[in-house]
Amino acid sequence: MNALLQLDPEQRRRGVVAFSSGNHAQGVALAAKILGIKATIVMPENSVRTKVEATKGYGAEVVQGGVTAATRDTVAREIAERTGASVIPPFDDVRIIAGQGTIALEILEDRPDIASIITPLGGGGLLAGVATAAGSADVYGVEPEAGNDGERSFRSGRIVAIDPPNTIADGARTLAIGERNFAIIRERVSDVVSVDDQILLETVKFAMYRTKLVIEPTGALGLAALFAGKIKPKGPVAVVISGGNLDFGLLAK
Repeated sequence: MNALLQLDPEQRRRGVVAFSSGNHAQGVALAAKILGIKATIVMPENSVRTKVEATKGYGAEVVQGGVTAATRDTVAREIAERTGASVIPPFDDVRIIAGQGTIALEILEDRPDIASIITPLGGGGLLAGVATAAGSADVYGVEPEAGNDGERSFRSGRIVAIDPPNTIADGARTLAIGERNFAIIRERVSDVVSVDDQILLETVKFAMYRTKLVIEPTGALGLAALFAGKIKPKGPVAVVISGGNLDFGLLAK
């Protein structure tokens, strides 16, 4: 919404195009619907079905033919060149980072005593935004173990790229952290850790059975890191649970 609100009238008329595995896709689709802007969303062919259906339900056109996690950016930019639409990236964009930072503002507005905030980490937009707006609170990022490019980047001090990871956390299957995001994360984030898929799955089930929350694996990353003892935060803790598009077939398997 923050990114789309900054488009001028001519840009709004030409529409927007975004690329995402599902959560950014829905955010752009809904914001575009509210603002009356045509939206085209490029999603990998293996995206979770519920995310694709929700994106279409918000009125966006979804393009999936031949799209993979590695090619979605290229396909989106080709569409933008052909149609004149504005590209709304999922994470490496200051408008997206700032918009996601409002999560930290809301947390601290409700609970000024929060000393630590834990968020999922994919491309880094959410983590960078929260870290920017978190004040004196410690901020932690959590990735799936199979796709821990951010953790490796944080440890090495440089952006590490990986092959498409095989993990149930489909919202964190990014191949590399964004440059803008990484600059902020290096400066402001206390630590980045990872958890394996089995812990993620147990966390999803725990949340459903004990708290009655339906959480997708990517959204459960922060909670899983606490359960696994990967993070030992100080003071009152806020955990950002971002994403409820659970593929229930995952539980059946």
